[in-house]
Amino acid sequence: MTSKILPLPSQSLTFSSSHTQLLHQFTLRPRIRPSVHPSTNPRQTPQRRHMGIRSLTKNPHHSRFNNNTSATPLFSSPRAALQRKLDADVLPLRPGALATKSGMSSIFDPQTGTRSAVTILQLDRVQVTHHKTRKREGYFAVQVGSGAKTVDNVTKPLLGHFASAGTPAKRHVREFRVRGQAGLDGAPVGSWITASHFLPGQYVDAQSVSKGKGFQGVMKRWGMHGQDRSHGVSLAHRSMGSAGPGQGGGSRVYPGKKMAGNMGAEVRTQQALKVVSVDVGSGMVVVKGAVSGPRGGLVKLRDAVKKRWPEVPTAVAAEGVGGEKELAAAAAAAA
Repeated sequence: MTSKILPLPSQSLTFSSSHTQLLHQFTLRPRIRPSVHPSTNPRQTPQRRHMGIRSLTKNPHHSRFNNNTSATPLFSSPRAALQRKLDADVLPLRPGALATKSGMSSIFDPQTGTRSAVTILQLDRVQVTHHKTRKREGYFAVQVGSGAKTVDNVTKPLLGHFASAGTPAKRHVREFRVRGQAGLDGAPVGSWITASHFLPGQYVDAQSVSKGKGFQGVMKRWGMHGQDRSHGVSLAHRSMGSAGPGQGGGSRVYPGKKMAGNMGAEVRTQQALKVVSVDVGSGMVVVKGAVSGPRGGLVKLRDAVKKRWPEVPTAVAAEGVGGEKELAAAAAAAA
């Protein structure tokens, strides 16, 4: 393609410098097509590719919401996660205990005469079966077992595990995370944990599995109103109705929509339950309030995270506190 200049008038005219520049702008210049190899055309430069989102300005303004230059970056390593837990003071100083929900009752306050509902929890031959260290597993934890199980119904690896700990076969085995080595030293392997592990007046967290209700509708599962009882509603009084939103929702059902489905059988934690009384002889721990789950369900009891840590001795079985000496004394007192 050759350059093409607009025709000029036939009469001779004198142009100034500004007119010359204006005339030069109206000149049609040839377009340079991009070649395959930029090296063949010295005037053609390779195109720069920009990955991602570019800023509209060369020098974007500094955000006033991210001006903390002294903040340390957030790491995702196990060591950094453990350090965050230590800084937040959410790891207990000692392990908890495994209990069985026996039922509920009520007590009366002798000063005020008010009636309060309580839950009765029983500890059944709770022993420490294993220690987990930061060097070996990456964190500190105490493994606790409760109950009893027939040897014929226990696998050989578990039998070897209990034999190395010097404890009989346990029906339930759970672990409790502790802050450091002091929590492991306070609960040696093979030591007993009785009801005296908890003090009257302290607060505990009770974790258990709620009652399973099976497949339920939206009225029982989520407390929805249901359909009208008249005005043309036929055989759909307890149904949910339309589930999809309007046109703006994309004619679809959003994830997490409350619908009919399986209800219950979920892990629930009741926090900050006050310990009303403790009976070492029968292994009973009475807490104020309700605990999820049916009768006979397993409950994990530990010191409340959102309350002050209780002032209790860390040694468990070395001096007989919660160990065999206390069990023998309790049995003698009961007899």
